[in-house]
Amino acid sequence: MPLLEPNPHALRPGRGRTPAPDRVPDLQARGTPGPLRDELTAVLGPGKVLSRISDLVRYASDASPYRFVPQVVVVAEDIDDVSAVLSYAHGKGRGVVFRAAGTSLNGQAQGEDILVDVRRHWAGVQVLEDGARVRVRPGTIVARVNAALARHGRVLGPDPASAMACTVGGVVANNASGMTAGTTRNSYRTLAALTFVLPSGTVVDTADPAADDELARAEPRLCAGLMELKAEIEADAELTARIRAKHTIKNTNGYRLDAFLDGDTPVRILRGLMVGSEGTFGFISEVVFDTLPLDREVSTALLFFPSLPAAAAAVPRFNKAGALAVELMDGNTLRASVSVPGVPADWAELPKETAALLVEFRAPDTAAQETYEQAAKEVMESLRLVAPVASVDNAFTRDPGTIAGYWKARKAFVTAVGGSRPSGTTLITEDFAVPPERLAEACEALLALQERHGFDAAVAGHAAHGNLHFLLAFDAADPADVERYAAFMDDFCRLTVERFDGSLKAEHATGRNIAPFLELEWGPRATELMWRTKQLIDPDGVLGPRIVLDRNPRAHLRGLKTIPAVEAIADPCIECGFCEPTCPSGDLTTTPRQRIVLRREMMRQADGSPVAESLLHAYGYDAVDTCAGDSTCALACPVGIDTGALMKEFRHERHSPREERVAALAAKHFRSVEAAARLAVAAAAPVGDRLLESATGLARRAVRPDLVPEWLPEIPGAAARRLPRTHRPAAFAVYYPACVNRIFGGPEGQHGPEGQHGPSLPEAVVRLSARAGRPVWIPDDVAGTCCATIWHSKGYARGNAVMANRIVEAAWGWTAGGTLPLVVDASSCALGLAREVVPYLTEDNRELHAELKIVDSLVWAADELLPRLQVRRRIGSAVVHPTCSMRHLGDEDRLTTLAEAVADEVVVPLDAGCCAFAGDRGILHRELTESATAREAAEVTSRAYDAHLSANRMCEIGMDHGTGRTYYSALLELERATRP
Repeated sequence: MPLLEPNPHALRPGRGRTPAPDRVPDLQARGTPGPLRDELTAVLGPGKVLSRISDLVRYASDASPYRFVPQVVVVAEDIDDVSAVLSYAHGKGRGVVFRAAGTSLNGQAQGEDILVDVRRHWAGVQVLEDGARVRVRPGTIVARVNAALARHGRVLGPDPASAMACTVGGVVANNASGMTAGTTRNSYRTLAALTFVLPSGTVVDTADPAADDELARAEPRLCAGLMELKAEIEADAELTARIRAKHTIKNTNGYRLDAFLDGDTPVRILRGLMVGSEGTFGFISEVVFDTLPLDREVSTALLFFPSLPAAAAAVPRFNKAGALAVELMDGNTLRASVSVPGVPADWAELPKETAALLVEFRAPDTAAQETYEQAAKEVMESLRLVAPVASVDNAFTRDPGTIAGYWKARKAFVTAVGGSRPSGTTLITEDFAVPPERLAEACEALLALQERHGFDAAVAGHAAHGNLHFLLAFDAADPADVERYAAFMDDFCRLTVERFDGSLKAEHATGRNIAPFLELEWGPRATELMWRTKQLIDPDGVLGPRIVLDRNPRAHLRGLKTIPAVEAIADPCIECGFCEPTCPSGDLTTTPRQRIVLRREMMRQADGSPVAESLLHAYGYDAVDTCAGDSTCALACPVGIDTGALMKEFRHERHSPREERVAALAAKHFRSVEAAARLAVAAAAPVGDRLLESATGLARRAVRPDLVPEWLPEIPGAAARRLPRTHRPAAFAVYYPACVNRIFGGPEGQHGPEGQHGPSLPEAVVRLSARAGRPVWIPDDVAGTCCATIWHSKGYARGNAVMANRIVEAAWGWTAGGTLPLVVDASSCALGLAREVVPYLTEDNRELHAELKIVDSLVWAADELLPRLQVRRRIGSAVVHPTCSMRHLGDEDRLTTLAEAVADEVVVPLDAGCCAFAGDRGILHRELTESATAREAAEVTSRAYDAHLSANRMCEIGMDHGTGRTYYSALLELERATRP
């Protein structure tokens, strides 16, 4: 064991907890049973079977109110793996559930036996026919597909609010639709072809002309049975009419029996049945969509009404005027949205009865846009709108920023409301549809039903299509509260079906919580046909047991998860998974959601239970050590939950008092530390990479991997000992070279793309500023100062406070009390100085800090210098790496602006994300950066570029390591391009 290994018990939850009724039992502390683990490993090979209890727990939760702990998790890499798992399950009589993003709201991504991860290795997009079609692998995020299509002016039909996190496989498997899809743009209507694996292991490609012949040879019983069911349905005129009528409004409850009416061959019938089957008929391995035009001329308004029924009554008028989207939000939703960054604070004061419609028109050109706007104006003249708070203007806008803000508030419905629920309560998301013309009546009935059962739900939805969502919170650990919820559900389902002939699931699919009510909606005849279809396709019941079909009338009350309170920063989490796509450790260890899920399970456990001990032992590396601390999860989370900050706090809690003292001492004497680091880097150059890798490897094993960096060949040589000479009197700004740029030199001897010797970054900034007539001044005493990010990222609170206060006091003096801006040449350091130091400052220094103007060098160059420079030479192409700090600062566009000034072609990779180098995290855990950059690296290395540009030295080193290409600051390229 390393000498300074942290004590995992430092993160032990407080004592005196009452064990939760749904805690993982002690018998599962060792994870997957040995025979099951060993047999699957023998079938699939090493590395594909996750069996620790921490693995099982982190996969046990999704965005739903349910929690089922699998026996084992399989990370499938290809169709062969999927077929092998299905074959094994058939032979052993086991059940299989497929899971991708885990954003499902009804528990359909959870299984109690074999759970198969089909996200990690299943991403990929191929644009076809100039965007008219697109081929997608099931683990691809919807927003990623649309980003690829946008270059061709096209878009997918389905547009769920979770598009930033949900995957295409889940969208198709649930027939998720969203704000604009309705019944005409959803997966069922826009699918061109599917490739899927049946429970038997047979692979079907519906685009193959010979698919029916091949299926008939492989599955004759299945083909005959499908055609018999088709004939039986078509022979029943009343049933046929009923099926057609049920799908005139949005409906994802049960199986798509209209597939038997729309398909004329077994393969075509199966293609339709797969949509909305929730993984119970097969595994969808590839999808081809017909895409839709991306109309770019947009007019949007957020209109406020005195009540929910009043807003609902206006919906048909906007539908008639041609609105593509009409979204409804009630007062509870609007008030809860205040937690979403950018939402007006005065929404918190809105009357409870208030409701709003988010109305959007999209047009291919301005002439059509003006026609829509005129139609909207005529509708608004007949409406009774209200303006209860000052921020409400009830007007249409074309401003992209304002429109984005409206949609951000709307899409945050579940997370914003869920985040504001009482601590310890479980969130239920219901989803139903009625004929759009009866929406106002349905709203009134729903409000009355909620009041009768003592709920104060939040309501929102796709009003244009008669589709409403509402959220309920209750205590799943309280049997009486569970019965209250059960009584409400009984009445709600009867109301929806018997009064409105509506759909009990409009777009979220049946899942576990509506399965008991399937027959209520569809009747015994249609429900029996669904059971027979399942028996025909999956006779052994291997896929998705108890999902969609369940004869237990109380199945929706089984597996409800308790939500024990955790640390305040994470407690609002509803486990939606929106944070996961941005997390750099997601394919290596854990995601932000999983970190919180694991913490909650610790809280469910009794003090010192075997399960708690196992989770604590794994949590150090899986959650704390391999968190990059980049906090992009907070940007992705609609309510800003910063799991990175929580992990930094956990790092602090693991520190011994001695470690804190040493860190504070290093901060106090950082001038010596900085000089020693530069000397060490210089001394390493002649030693050779292999010897340094060996030496640091030995030291890491002896001391602690999280303390001793590993040498990487990409680590550059030392920076020059002296910074460029500058003069204060004529300076337009104070230039602060970050300590990383005072320690590390530029790439490969600072040679430019044509082989000529180039300046260091500090020299480039000074030259560019002078060349633009905006000279800068570097203070003589910058050595020994730092933005404090070194201490902040590692959780050293005392050292952080020492350096944070020192740098703010120094910057105050350098900038003459904030008179001059402080230009910082590393985006992470600019972020650190602008925001992260603040909590560690004294009251006096907070006042000083408030007067400072911290400017990222990208912003300085793009806004102040570039307009005054003459570009004399350009390169052909450049690929850029926007850093996570740029995202936090909101200056990603400046990197693109600088690149476009010096290159004819600029590419921002669609898979660009955090490199996870995170200062030194990438040399403490190189596997983290290698995993985090894998997809971006594949995109970057797929072709040649003349330059690879970024604006943070450590991120550039990380990208060098991840891609094998040489990254350097865009300011170096700008200096070369404008050089006389």
